[in-house]
Amino acid sequence: MFYQSDADWTGRCEDLPALFLDRFGAHGLTPDNFGFVALRENGRGRTPDGFGYRGDWRCYPCSLVKVFHLVHVLSAIDAGRIEDHAELSRAMRDMILWSSNTGTNYVIDILTGTTGNTLLDGAAFEAWRGKRERLNGFFRELGWPEFATCNITQKLMDDIRYGREAQYAGRSGENLNALTPVAAARLFHEIFAGDVPLTEASRKRAQDILLRDRASAEAAQPHFQVAGFLGGGVPAAARIWSKAGKNSWTGDPRASYYKHDLIRIAAPGKAPVIVCLMTQGKGICEDCPDAMADMGRIFYETLLG
Repeated sequence: MFYQSDADWTGRCEDLPALFLDRFGAHGLTPDNFGFVALRENGRGRTPDGFGYRGDWRCYPCSLVKVFHLVHVLSAIDAGRIEDHAELSRAMRDMILWSSNTGTNYVIDILTGTTGNTLLDGAAFEAWRGKRERLNGFFRELGWPEFATCNITQKLMDDIRYGREAQYAGRSGENLNALTPVAAARLFHEIFAGDVPLTEASRKRAQDILLRDRASAEAAQPHFQVAGFLGGGVPAAARIWSKAGKNSWTGDPRASYYKHDLIRIAAPGKAPVIVCLMTQGKGICEDCPDAMADMGRIFYETLLG
């Protein structure tokens, strides 16, 4: 495990699952439809303090996969495997800032040399699938055990899949994207305080893209993904970096009604904390739009209060 146990940190975190179930059980939260990992940073290059509740829960990750693609594409630019250009920079920004699926899919095409849609057969499909598997391969080569059960090779869709995208996801959805709270939390830790495979310039670029400036003009836009997520419960004095994801009904029940957030919070005079919360169910996802912000307030008061 990339984090360490700490008595103070465990004491702050261990009652949170029961508290959430008490507060949000009426909105459909159950012991087995959410999981989280919470980290307290101890400085650059040092092991963070950590706690997990169902941190290895493997579920449909919505847009949290976009942070993985951000790191991958910046690493590819650093290595000279792809050339940075204005459209790629715009796509990187928009896939995080607005959670653009179109921007994300452009990044995936650049990284893998693939396009989607029409059906393929035989060797042509196998060759295409092999190129897409590079998205998993990049992180598996890092040797992070937290990533071992994950899959980030599918494009991001607003509704049901067709053509080779449906072929690749599998007849039963067996190859749909999947992440765990602990894998996502580790990625954020590596970006901000660990050993992510990026130059210092690219590390800072990733951090800048992930920063949520709540005083900016963009913050008033409906797809800014702060107000209805964990960041909505964080006081304005704190700085936040985040990537959230939400799927309402997509036409595919295996990829519907998930709501997640991956956030780093830096409050004055406190060590920064990272939280990855993943939830499933129509109640939290759609029927109670303020629930996740309320959870964010509870995380903030418990971990940084």
